[in-house]
Amino acid sequence: MQKVLEHLPKLIRSSLTSDMKSVELLSLTLIRLLKKDHPGISNEIAKALSYNDVGASVTRAIGIEPPPSDRDNFMSLAQLNEPPLNPPYIFLNSQVTQLVQRFIYERNQGEKLLAAGVRPPTSVLLYGPPGVGKTMLADYLSYELSLPLVTLDLASTISSYLGKTGQNLKKVIDYAKKQPSILLLDEFDAVAKRRDDPTDLGELKRIVNVLLKELENWPTHSVVIAATNHPEILDKAIWRRFDRTIEMGLPDRNVRENIFNTNLPTDIIALDKNMYKILSEVTEGLSASDLVQVCERILRQFILDGDQPIKYIISELRSIHTDGRFNQLFARSAKEILGKSITQAEIAKLLGISTSTVNHHLKSKKEE
Repeated sequence: MQKVLEHLPKLIRSSLTSDMKSVELLSLTLIRLLKKDHPGISNEIAKALSYNDVGASVTRAIGIEPPPSDRDNFMSLAQLNEPPLNPPYIFLNSQVTQLVQRFIYERNQGEKLLAAGVRPPTSVLLYGPPGVGKTMLADYLSYELSLPLVTLDLASTISSYLGKTGQNLKKVIDYAKKQPSILLLDEFDAVAKRRDDPTDLGELKRIVNVLLKELENWPTHSVVIAATNHPEILDKAIWRRFDRTIEMGLPDRNVRENIFNTNLPTDIIALDKNMYKILSEVTEGLSASDLVQVCERILRQFILDGDQPIKYIISELRSIHTDGRFNQLFARSAKEILGKSITQAEIAKLLGISTSTVNHHLKSKKEE
């Protein structure tokens, strides 16, 4: 009950400021906390969420002026969000975690660094494939540093404001530099391409020069984060302007196991701990975003249909293994992790295949 009481002031504060996203997240937390001892209240909160469109877009009062808009069509040039009330779930490999924590530590020690005549870090370049958590990391830094997040999708800015891209980009940069904030330049490669790219537009080449100058003079009270899925096309000079460059790769086995543990919680779906290890083995190559979506689909099916959870797990994972190797991977992983405690017949029953097929999968592993 103490945890419930701690969330009530946050819920009231979010309601009074019309922060509907936080209202939704806090309400979901209360549902989970009250479900066991106060199921009636938990159900009432759930009904309230379902009857009201709490996820609707609202204008939030954050205490700072709104982002600039285009003078011709009056559309906002960026999105502004206050720091999250709770730390976002983010799943990072150990090396990335160390780099991120070091950046946070140096930012929090900014006064000490400045007193010694050393600037704290003000810029981060995140690169890696889609779905690995680049934009989620920006939310996490917003929470940890207690700074509002200003997001600019550069790809859509170019398509919407071709001919004025540099002007509008400068507006957003000036806005983010004027007050303590984090500026996220998403799809960074859309404007920071190599200046020797013969297919590029002349205006974009000029924008690279603007970015180089702005990054050199970024104020210490703010942070700029650039995110890209295509680091290979960035201008070489851009890399040198960032205090920290972080490659965000696909989740390793430990991170994948953590994702399944977090998103298939045992208070909802009863799974043996070894099953989480098996799932982490058979999902190599998937992004954190992919895995979270898989877990959400499994949970929805289990809650609504109430069958054995392994049925939905195998169905979902088999559907994303387009090369048809899922049965083989699952059989091998189950045998390696569970050993003699699981028979080939039991593996065959889980997968819905014959025992002889399982035997073939295991024998082929020994022959490799």
